[in-house]
Amino acid sequence: PLPTALAAARPSSGAGDQPEAEGSSRATAMLRHLLLKLRATGPVTVAEYMREALTNPGQGYYVRRGGIGESGDFVTSPEISQVFGELIGIWYISEWIAMGKPKAFQLVELGPGRGTLTDDILRVFNQLSSLLSKCDVSIHLVEVSPKLSEIQALMLTGGKVQSIPEDKSAYMKGISKSGIPIFWYRDIQDVPPGYSFYLAHEFFDALPIHKFQRTEKGWREVLVDIDPEVPDQLRFVLSPSSTPATQNFIQPEETRDHVEVCPEAGVIIQRLACRIEKDGGAALVADYGHDGTKTDTFRGFRNHRLHDVLRAPGTADLTADVDFSYLRKMTQGRTATLGPIKQWEFLKNMGIDLRLQVLLQNSRDPATHEQLLRSYDMLMNPKKMGDCFNFFALLPHQRLAHPDKNHKPESKSPLPPVAGFGELLLK
Repeated sequence: PLPTALAAARPSSGAGDQPEAEGSSRATAMLRHLLLKLRATGPVTVAEYMREALTNPGQGYYVRRGGIGESGDFVTSPEISQVFGELIGIWYISEWIAMGKPKAFQLVELGPGRGTLTDDILRVFNQLSSLLSKCDVSIHLVEVSPKLSEIQALMLTGGKVQSIPEDKSAYMKGISKSGIPIFWYRDIQDVPPGYSFYLAHEFFDALPIHKFQRTEKGWREVLVDIDPEVPDQLRFVLSPSSTPATQNFIQPEETRDHVEVCPEAGVIIQRLACRIEKDGGAALVADYGHDGTKTDTFRGFRNHRLHDVLRAPGTADLTADVDFSYLRKMTQGRTATLGPIKQWEFLKNMGIDLRLQVLLQNSRDPATHEQLLRSYDMLMNPKKMGDCFNFFALLPHQRLAHPDKNHKPESKSPLPPVAGFGELLLK
């Protein structure tokens, strides 16, 4: 996520940042753990380093705190403006209508953060409840962090949740303020099959990446090791020969000299594509990324500032740009893909300008006006989030396929355009 010295965010509800003292003792615990590991086994891949720093059960960054919001290390779009989540809610409803209003759908969010985005989407579903009245809607959240799932439960259900025995796939369930059932899972595989809309907002960027460098001797993997000059510091080194990852993850047609690959993202996209192909639905991915053009994007954030990725592991958010060309490849043609398109373009197509006008008209308060305009600028300005975030969608092929050529064109109404990826025609 982006550093947010700029962010005129929603009023922050987060608990204050931990005092530096605890941060530094945490850092040493995580660093000690890694140093022991490196002394025992030698250098580790960047993926292994990220996995430890972010999700180690004792000291991992997400497990311990998950620093979202003004008091944390980064702020996400839904934390900046409610409009963001509302427009995504409208995207799902417009796809649901385009697909002939199926009797039921699951909304599945991967890595839901504080639950702000789901909360905004649920508000839209509630406002359009007459439209959805005959549809059976349920919410399914895939969350590994116990701390974040508590925050989500508080936001979405007011804290009224119950734990579920170990042998069941969900580990917690509750009911939203508007009466919609919500379930929590540790893995996407645990979410029951069925017609589903998937959402991954700033989810793929935190998955562990492998880094590779082209050398005279061919591809070498970038590894993390102890710095021999400074005994308790880490440094990057190149693998002396090719590693299993080098053989498996570099495409033969690769032209770049430095490449980041996220196999876990590939696996998850494959699962989403299989599910959409089998049960129908759609997936929307919103993240910063590129279409197979960038090289070194691995970075850390702490207290809204860039942070050296190898310093004080476990105390900073580590992230890398999403390679959408790789995601497209990993659908293996099971679904159609749209995008990536820039965030400002997607939101414009979704009618953000109209929504902003309505909110400005409904409010008489100058401070609210100021905040609405500031948050609009943050989301839309190409120099802020407008250009660096992208939207990317997976849809069943039949959603975009043209009806058989032999049919008279007038006999079958044309398929409605996919909202957000083309002009949304406001009837």
